[in-house]
Amino acid sequence: DVSIDVTSLDTREEKRDAHLRSADFFDAENHPTLTFKSTDVKRVSEGELEVLGDLQIRGITKPISLHVQSNGQIKDPWGGTRAGFSGKATLSRKEFGLHWNALLETGGVVVGDKIEIALEIEAIQAAASQAA
Repeated sequence: DVSIDVTSLDTREEKRDAHLRSADFFDAENHPTLTFKSTDVKRVSEGELEVLGDLQIRGITKPISLHVQSNGQIKDPWGGTRAGFSGKATLSRKEFGLHWNALLETGGVVVGDKIEIALEIEAIQAAASQAA
């Protein structure tokens, strides 16, 4: 399970960050966290997984599918095992109550409906418990 504090959002543009935290978008005051809870993991092929789960944004929960690729595994200098993964999912922001938009001079819109979530994950294997 993963929780993300909406106030930690940082696009390197203060005004945009404040707007994203506002009620127009994530409404951080009333919905301070985004959450993902995995419900199933399926092996698609060697090094490729499909992670199914429930994503909650603005209090709205919808099932999503993350396509995850293994980036390999290494031993770190301290004897631990680390594995890297990249994941992607595409979803409709409007399904999560993110409806704000504005027209551009060219006739287009500022924000499209389809958004892509991209993840880079490093997993560290927990040390085995030692008997006392």
